[in-house]
Amino acid sequence: MTAADDTTPDCGGEDVPWGEVAPEAARRLLVAAVAAFAERGYHATTTRDIASRAGMSPAALYIHYKTKEELLHRISSIGHTRALEVLSTAAARGGTPGEKLAGAVSSFVRWHAGRHDTARVVQYELDALTPEHRTEIVALRRRSDAVVREILHEGVESGEFDVPDVPGTTLAVLSLCIDVARWFNVNGRRTPEEVGALYADLVLRMVSARR
Repeated sequence: MTAADDTTPDCGGEDVPWGEVAPEAARRLLVAAVAAFAERGYHATTTRDIASRAGMSPAALYIHYKTKEELLHRISSIGHTRALEVLSTAAARGGTPGEKLAGAVSSFVRWHAGRHDTARVVQYELDALTPEHRTEIVALRRRSDAVVREILHEGVESGEFDVPDVPGTTLAVLSLCIDVARWFNVNGRRTPEEVGALYADLVLRMVSARR
């Protein structure tokens, strides 16, 4: 995928990436911002860079976004919401705790690999947000944390998992999944689906899931 990463829960994609952003000019600017932030980082990217990538004048950007940070917040809000939906949907499919955990991890990793540009921005540019916006995004991240933590607690209570430290293991699982966005290469040897399956197996081994 390119920087115009689709953000729908299923990695299958849709006709209009970031289709929930309107009007069209605002969407083009957001897609351009994702590409620029992923390539150069938030602080090294200027509003002129973003406008140029979108084929628009710098002045046009301010019609739709008051600041560069507002663009980042919009990207972060949509991206974190979509990632949470991916995780929650997979966890809600039912089955044993091991099946739930494997499904959640596999889906979460596939999203971070298939949407690696978007994921890199939303996961690693958090500190560039204003305190108010950062608080909002952190709340979304805590909801993702709660999804994994609940599965681990369920597995411990059923005797399927051997996890002495559920909060610490939750952090380790999520960190493992999120880091995929940092290194995944579309030209690499593995597809998002293959990486998702690999990481699901690794996490099950981490929690000593009974096979």
